[in-house]
Amino acid sequence: MHEIPTTEELFARPFFFCGIGGSGMLPLAQIVKGRGADVGGSDRSRDQGRTPDKFAALESQGFALYPQDGSGIVSDRQILVASAAVEDTVPEIVRANQMGCLRMSRAQLNSILFNTAGAGLAVAGTSGKSTVTGMLGWIMHAAGRDPTVMNGAVMKNFVSDERPNASALVGGRSIYVSEVDESDGSIALYRPAIGVLLNVSLDHKGMDELRQLFGDFLSRSRIAVINADNAEALALLPRANEVITFGIEQDKAQIGIVPGSIAEGPIRQAALVIDRHDGAEHALTLHMPGRHNLSNALAAIAAAAAAGVPVGAAVAALADFRGLARRFDMVGISASGITVIDDFGHNPEKCAATLRTLKAHEGRVIAFFQPHGYGPLRQMGSELAETFAHELGPDDRTILCDPVYFGGTVDRSEGSERIVRLIEDAGGQAEYIPTRKACGDRIASIARAGDRVVIMGARDDTLSLFARDVLSRL
Repeated sequence: MHEIPTTEELFARPFFFCGIGGSGMLPLAQIVKGRGADVGGSDRSRDQGRTPDKFAALESQGFALYPQDGSGIVSDRQILVASAAVEDTVPEIVRANQMGCLRMSRAQLNSILFNTAGAGLAVAGTSGKSTVTGMLGWIMHAAGRDPTVMNGAVMKNFVSDERPNASALVGGRSIYVSEVDESDGSIALYRPAIGVLLNVSLDHKGMDELRQLFGDFLSRSRIAVINADNAEALALLPRANEVITFGIEQDKAQIGIVPGSIAEGPIRQAALVIDRHDGAEHALTLHMPGRHNLSNALAAIAAAAAAGVPVGAAVAALADFRGLARRFDMVGISASGITVIDDFGHNPEKCAATLRTLKAHEGRVIAFFQPHGYGPLRQMGSELAETFAHELGPDDRTILCDPVYFGGTVDRSEGSERIVRLIEDAGGQAEYIPTRKACGDRIASIARAGDRVVIMGARDDTLSLFARDVLSRL
């Protein structure tokens, strides 16, 4: 059993990230490299020729990339960072075990960075974590607090030609903003100065287990920031120490919205934020549609207030927040007036939020959904089917292809056909078309002026390329 080194010892050693292009691995690799460590890695996506631009950008930033054949593991001083889900038969794991390298999970490494910062700001909940992490990171940056931000999505405010994959911001060591994950239980590793709880709903785990994980998270947080509109989150308030609440509907929430002040549009919204500590009102403009994003903004404002940023300054900063890649990301509008949107929706709550935002405005919705794995489809397939059936109307269409699969030993006996049957049983309109290319053909053949086409799914960067391809064909 290896002893975990101190942070000083840690960054004096070389790192190797297995799956360096992954949404959780890439920002961590950027932060570790920004701390001065030598960083290399491999990725099955690179070997398979997917998203070559991303890997070319990483190489230009000084990351040493290798085929996933074990050739990048050359010293027992290397620290191998690999997801707990990576199988022991992967060549890097085999080689690292042979050489006696220290192995850490992504969450172990991130929690060390988080817990050794001056103040760790953690964003938790089933849905909205990446958006709130991006918003909070941007507010802290705009307030001159020089945060380090670890996110699972590309934050458009921090993108540059040199850093097109800005899912991390490498700042100082006094403030570390990070989303924390309940799906693998790793949320238990974090000791937050400020812990944000957005919502509690079915995803990868059962509700009893989620209540325990999130309740423990609040009890470890010095200050808890809780969504008063979410009954499950609010029910955990007794587990917290010091609390700041936020909410749109709850008139007792400390950071809230002035009733009747919300003005919604298809791509932006405005509202009056009220700080009930002193009664002050602040005009918020948000370049993101959807009631869930207004709630996300309140979460970020409340968390920033807990960290000492005035509410007015946080509200002003959000006027310049440009959003995240693949979070209701407008790809474009075709010459014939068909809008294409790229979205990360993959669990029932995320999908429902996106579909509701679309249905709040005129026009038919064509929802393409690529499930993010066979396991998750078994876990939440019935709830997903219910979401598509109930959120969409009789004129709308849901199209599913086979779940994403890049190799491994997962049970693939139960796929998307079952979900389509469940959608139809619940009164929805759905089609199962096995390949993504054939789904693109189908969308191109049925889309008409005024339609909104939304491309949904997770764990697959090529979905953004597919969304752009669909737009070009329209």
